[in-house]
Amino acid sequence: MNNESATPFDKILIANRGEIALRIMRSARAMGYRTVAVYSTADRHSRHVREADQAVCIGEALPAQSYLCIDKIIEAARLSGADAIHPGYGFLAENAKLAQACMEAGIVFIGPSAQSIEAMGHKAGAKRLMMEAGVPCVPGYQGEDQSEARMLQEADRIGFPIMIKATAGGGGRGMRLVQDGEHFVEALRSAQSEAQSAFGDSEVILERAIVEPRHIEIQIIADRYGNAIHLGERDCSIQRRHQKLVEEAPSPAVSPELRAEMGATAVKAVQGINYQGAGTLEFLLDRDGNYYFMEMNTRLQVEHPVTEAITGLDLVELQLRIAAGEKLSLTQEDVQFEGHAIEVRLCAESQAKSFMPQSGTMAAWQMPATVRVEDAIESGAEVPPFYDSMIAKLISSGSTREEARRSLASALEDAVALGVETNQHFLARCLRHPVFIKGDATTGFVEEHGEALLQADDSTEVRARALAVVLLYLTPGNSANRNGMAHRLPTIFRFAMGEKNYAANVLRRDQGCFDVSIDGEQPVTIGVLDSRNDFVRFTCEGLDETAIVYRDRETLRFRYRGQAWNIEDHTHAPATRGEEVGGDGKIRASMNGRVVAVHVNVGDQVEAGQAILVLEAMKMEHVHVTKVAGTVTALSVSEGDQVPAAKIVAEIESARVENDQQETSR
Repeated sequence: MNNESATPFDKILIANRGEIALRIMRSARAMGYRTVAVYSTADRHSRHVREADQAVCIGEALPAQSYLCIDKIIEAARLSGADAIHPGYGFLAENAKLAQACMEAGIVFIGPSAQSIEAMGHKAGAKRLMMEAGVPCVPGYQGEDQSEARMLQEADRIGFPIMIKATAGGGGRGMRLVQDGEHFVEALRSAQSEAQSAFGDSEVILERAIVEPRHIEIQIIADRYGNAIHLGERDCSIQRRHQKLVEEAPSPAVSPELRAEMGATAVKAVQGINYQGAGTLEFLLDRDGNYYFMEMNTRLQVEHPVTEAITGLDLVELQLRIAAGEKLSLTQEDVQFEGHAIEVRLCAESQAKSFMPQSGTMAAWQMPATVRVEDAIESGAEVPPFYDSMIAKLISSGSTREEARRSLASALEDAVALGVETNQHFLARCLRHPVFIKGDATTGFVEEHGEALLQADDSTEVRARALAVVLLYLTPGNSANRNGMAHRLPTIFRFAMGEKNYAANVLRRDQGCFDVSIDGEQPVTIGVLDSRNDFVRFTCEGLDETAIVYRDRETLRFRYRGQAWNIEDHTHAPATRGEEVGGDGKIRASMNGRVVAVHVNVGDQVEAGQAILVLEAMKMEHVHVTKVAGTVTALSVSEGDQVPAAKIVAEIESARVENDQQETSR
């Protein structure tokens, strides 16, 4: 190492939370570094806080008041004596102001220079740089004139369908796909508004939409001496709302020749801007094998473990060595690719509610030991509503793609995540879909096959409902268990499962057999072979199976056939007539979240389907609309308020009720 270029450090502050903070700590500790965690008040008892050598509280729960506040992070580094900062990934990791603040404070920033982040973090400027360097780019418009008239003119020139993208951000925010000119201006306004809210910058670019491409990204590593190499590609084509769900390396669609060509293009691009550290260039690959630059992420990626799995390299270790001033110890010829790896992102969200983010207490959490797991959750931990919905990553590797796929699908089905809904079952269905098995999935996979991926297995649901009733019957303290005559008479249960309410009769026969009839349907016979506090083994129609069980007061949770089932026992609750949410004129918060916009005032006349307000949770915005037409009679929230799920935030007196009242008064 050239001592004049060395920037040694001893203690690393990790300016992030959750699983990525723990991931960085693991490599840092192995290299002999001390670590410092930062945390918001919502994360005071989190694992990343407990496992760091030191920790500093940097503010309230909202990201803007804590994890995204650069001044507080720099002050935490001073307080703890940290002489280096690793930003993890996320919005702050690509904020040039943090890199600049570190330099001014004499703190090593473990990432590229502020100049490189600035150059590549702005989509319009990055595209111009790449075009100048001869890198293939998607045809589009990245000009300064952002007027609606000019943007529509450029969209017509480029040709529809068009992608609108925020220049300052990522993660799918400020991004819209527009099929024709009729809907362009509306989509443009929506994208600009979301970009302004998310990134403080409403500027967007336009790109021709490549129909059902592959999303391919090239991982690069570069030092401060001009040495750069690529570590192959990752295929991140399976996405929903432009958020990646499944990533794999290598891509089934990339040949060794194409890998070498795209890798060389990426290396040339980063050398042209004197880049240092880890970074990723993202491309679209069309059906004909043509690739187009989209953007560069100047940070570690969420999906970096699949690259580590097939190269045997530790990307965080490489980041730390480069930040300390070491030269790359690898040449391109040293990089060897072996086997296949696949990663899925386990997110706290409800697939029954259009994948709306979920928060709450994770009652039971147990991840399989057969795959690599990156998480920061544990049984009894809170999943707060303020941050990204991703709570874990599961990564499998094998000598072949099929081996890795099969292993990961099974691991997902074995995972126990009870208490907060997740996309666990949906991910397993993706991995088991014939299109994915063949390696043919494109960015249109979820949209094209979404109905099949969400299709309920009737046989599984019937068995799960019957099992739920038996588990309620066997719950300690149940009155049926205390009554010596209970096995001679049917017992009635009322319960909620998912979004539906059920009524059941259960008759206990000899040898632990139960006949369960739900809503008058044909009885299902469940034979209990073994029942303990945390699991039940049972037989149904000649098939023996096992379910993992967790009981919490009136709630019963169990994992069966790779799905999590939540049961609310309403047997002793007063019966109520269900009403469609919002159909009574009351607008209820769909989740814990922050009010980012209120579109009406008390006294306003509204139409059915009209937007009333917008809630933001876990980096996603959710528009709440009225199901009835009428007059706004009450608003209980204002912009900036934090509200709990199910809170009544607005009330609409329907036009029908108003007319009835007028008729009565006459």
